[in-house]
Amino acid sequence: MKTGYSFQTKENMAKTSFRNINISTKHAIEIFDYIRGRPLSTAKRLLQQSIDKKRAIPIKRFTNGPGHKPGISSGRYHVKACSMILKALNAVEANAKNKGLAVQDLRLTYAVAQKAGKQWHYGRKRRALFKNTHIELGVEEVKGLSSKSSSSKSSKKGN
Repeated sequence: MKTGYSFQTKENMAKTSFRNINISTKHAIEIFDYIRGRPLSTAKRLLQQSIDKKRAIPIKRFTNGPGHKPGISSGRYHVKACSMILKALNAVEANAKNKGLAVQDLRLTYAVAQKAGKQWHYGRKRRALFKNTHIELGVEEVKGLSSKSSSSKSSKKGN
């Protein structure tokens, strides 16, 4: 079975795709909305903080049920989904290194989650389905991104 990407890359981009991972599509959509457009190092740091339950992922689209968290309206710690997406970010970083891109200048420009096929739980409890998701990630090398982030950190320290 051929699995293609839903976007085309340029020479300064790298991509990766994970198929049929056992996470909720809704959780992946919320996480991608939170980290899309950020530098790769920042996105990895935010996911690690969510795994450690130090920073919640804000929920903006699927808001039925989750409670409020400090500093944001509603949010959750998606430990399992964040750990799988963190693995995918590490994979796209390795693909970028293999292509010869500067890792410190990478920005997450493309992050998409799509519903995958469902699998049945077998056993005594019938009629239960796994939630599976396809995810695709794309990073782009932006020249001078590392110097921008280091200058913004130094300006924050001065204030």
